[in-house]
Formats: sequence, C-alpha cells, structure tokens
Amino acid sequence: MDNSSGVGVLDKAALVLTALEQGPTTLAGLVTATGLARPTAHRLAVALEHHRLVSRDLQGRFVLGPRLTELASAAGEDRLLATAGPVLARLRDITGESAQLFRRQGDMRVCAAAAERPSGLRDTIPVGTQLTMGAGSAAQVLLAWEDPERIQRGLQSSSFSAVALATVRRRGWAQSVAEREPGVASVSAPVRSPSGKVIAAVSVSGPIERLSRQPGRLHAPAVIAAAERLSEVLRRNGGEG
Repeated sequence: MDNSSGVGVLDKAALVLTALEQGPTTLAGLVTATGLARPTAHRLAVALEHHRLVSRDLQGRFVLGPRLTELASAAGEDRLLATAGPVLARLRDITGESAQLFRRQGDMRVCAAAAERPSGLRDTIPVGTQLTMGAGSAAQVLLAWEDPERIQRGLQSSSFSAVALATVRRRGWAQSVAEREPGVASVSAPVRSPSGKVIAAVSVSGPIERLSRQPGRLHAPAVIAAAERLSEVLRRNGGEG
C-alpha cells in the first residue's frame, strides 16, 4: 500500500476518508476507489460512522462526517488565537484603545484574546470574561449574520434592533455607545472562516469621552483591517470552514 504507516487498519481507514473527500459514495464506489475488499470497506465505513468521522446522506451514501468539521474548527481556533495576539496589539497601538477578540458560546460571548491599553482610563476585559449577547458592538456582529431564526431569538433579549443588525450587515461593522456599560463605547468587525461564516468579532473599546458618540467614524477602518487580517490567516491555512 502506498504511503503505508505500518498500521494497516489506519491506512485502510485513511483510504476510505480520502475516497469520501470526492463526495457522497456508495459502498460499491468505496470498493472501487480504495481497492479494499467489499466486507473490509463496509466494516471500516461503519466503524468510522460510529465515531462520526463518516455519515450517510438521504440516499444512504457514505459522506464525510461532522466530527471532521469539529476537529477542523479546533485547529482553526488554535491558529486564530495564535495570530490574534500581535494583531490585537497592533490595533491597540493604532487606536490607542483596548482591543479584544470575542467568540460566541451559546447565549454568551467570551473574550478569547485581548490587548489592553497600558495606562489611563480604559475598558479592561480579561481573557475568559463572559459577556451578554444582548448588548455591545461585538454581540451585534456575532448575531448579525446568523440564520433568521437565531437572530429572532437573540433580539428578544437584546438592547439593539433588527434594523441595527441590518445596518451592521450593510456596512460590515458595528458600534455601540453605553449599550453594555455606561460610559463605554466600542467598535467591532467580523472575522470570517474560509467558508465566509462569522466565527469571531474584533473590537476596540474605551470611554465615550475619547471614542465619542460615533466611535465608528474614528476606528471602524482599523478594526475592519484587523478582522480581515485574522480572516486571511484562516483562509491561508484552511481553518474553521
């Protein structure tokens, strides 16, 4: 067998997964593509299905399973977080404000990375902090491109409206003023996976006295550029599809 690892069952399982990379395949198709005996191909496909590495479509054909997407997402998240530090530090230096990366977890959003303004009045959000999905520019970004049903559910407990989310989608960034916390303003933009899905939000936040009541006018271009740099990293590496 070409490219043998010395572990026969793993090599054969890899052949099955590689065959399914081309699209939905019947058992007969797997036998042809892999060169495996029919009972062997069937046994491996069913075992991989048990571990969610393989699934079936509506016609009963074998397809790549959801576990592969989950593993790819985890790998993409590692690349995203590894790159976020320097990108957020540069954004902080350009804007003079604290910068954060937020990801959605259920009905909350979590600060996954941050670069704090070193001194003076600032909005400090430690890594790991959970914040509401009902207020703030990052929450708007993380909700704006969801499916309509999820948007509707999110709006039931939010301080922003469907019209506000439509504006976010149209211009590609969000701003908030005293929405999450009195005296604090912020600007956020989406980070996208290679498939275009919004998977995170890059933000800058600080006192309204510095950011003004139209913080997007000051900082939207820099925030968008930072979010695009992170999206580009994921595109280059094929992470988080």
